[in-house]
Amino acid sequence: MLMMLKAACLAIYGLALAGLAGCWSGRLVHPMESIAAVFLLTHVLEVVFLQSKVRLYRGSLALSMLLTVLFGVLHWMPLARAQAGKN
Repeated sequence: MLMMLKAACLAIYGLALAGLAGCWSGRLVHPMESIAAVFLLTHVLEVVFLQSKVRLYRGSLALSMLLTVLFGVLHWMPLARAQAGKN
């Protein structure tokens, strides 16, 4: 389920980029670009305000921040749940 949601995020970003590049046109281009912009803004705010969760990633902080910008709660929530299970 988590992978499907992450794939849906990537699909939204991909369709928005295709619309911006002029490779895709149609009635869904503008809404898809707006949805992608809202996703990105929300996820950037998650990076800023949820640093403690973002830092739970075992890899580099930069990669964790990138994954949070792309996937938001889909990235950091499993990390937080795993950390809570250890305590």
